[in-house]
Amino acid sequence: MPNDFGAHPLPCWIGRVSGLDEQPLPEPWAAWESRNHRLAWLALEQDGFGEQARAAVNRYGAARVALVLGTSTSSIDSTERAYRELDSDGRFDPAQRRSPVHEPHALAAFVQTLLGTTGPCVTIATACSSSAKVFACAARLLQTGMADAAIVGGADSLCDSVLFGFNALELVSRDPCRPFDAERGGLSIGEAAGFALLERPEAAAAAPRLAGYGESADAHHMSAPHPQGLGAQRALEDALARADLAPRDIDYINLHGTASRQNDAVEAELVARVFPATTLASSTKGWSGHTLGAAGILEAAVTLLAIERGFVPGTLNSRTLDPVCGAQIVLDNRTRRVRAAVSNSFGFGGNNCVLVFAGSA
Repeated sequence: MPNDFGAHPLPCWIGRVSGLDEQPLPEPWAAWESRNHRLAWLALEQDGFGEQARAAVNRYGAARVALVLGTSTSSIDSTERAYRELDSDGRFDPAQRRSPVHEPHALAAFVQTLLGTTGPCVTIATACSSSAKVFACAARLLQTGMADAAIVGGADSLCDSVLFGFNALELVSRDPCRPFDAERGGLSIGEAAGFALLERPEAAAAAPRLAGYGESADAHHMSAPHPQGLGAQRALEDALARADLAPRDIDYINLHGTASRQNDAVEAELVARVFPATTLASSTKGWSGHTLGAAGILEAAVTLLAIERGFVPGTLNSRTLDPVCGAQIVLDNRTRRVRAAVSNSFGFGGNNCVLVFAGSA
């Protein structure tokens, strides 16, 4: 939708969650009020996930359930508002003097309060890879015996800092974003929240599973990716090795695909040189916008749905692919069996995470 966020909206397009401004947190949680926490609350209640999470807490015990959440901005929207509404002495308004809300760990602390977990509680803030890396962290907690189950997820909401910050870097498109298009003009900012429950294979139901993960850091530039995508390739190879799969075994790739010129080119070249033409790939950011710290969990959900439903989403808005793209990237929706799939999340500054999901045998 055209941007209508904030007092002075930028001329761009955004992915805004409808009705969020009219849904304050219920009274018991009013002290946690923020746009980000409203998103998290709605996501917890989506498809009955909150009931499943609480059932896991009852099943394993509160101390044996880990909570690992990713966010890049936390509830900074409330902090922005607090600074806009300073009193005559230059102090926060009394309603905004809520220290737990104005900190990076606010999301995880809020959700921990809601669900009653007392096990490991971790916030991961690695820009756009944040809520992909939660899967890797949670898998290690399960493997080492520090937890019997893990609730993972993430949330990032629209705020002025993100919109104006990316605009200052000349990365925001005035039109709806067009990932991998030859005429792409930048990204569209969105907002989202999501959650998943990870259990050991012997306890999990017959459903798509996390088969592998890979993480890396480019150590190349504070904002630009490595020009040959070596960090991303390292994360991809690590994820496939953990899953004991080869590139030819992957049926679908959910690409990071933000529609920025440099990032898309690097990712497209990586996919073209590693995967066969039979692998289908797409970016779903044309549907949602780039949801930053929530992109990993949102696109993991899309990837899992592709496996469950045999459906590969296209690359919305894009019309003519950049010549650097290989045959893997598709513009239109496709119906096909997806046995194993990859989800790419490449964070600002070269912080990479690749997830591999596989269907039940």
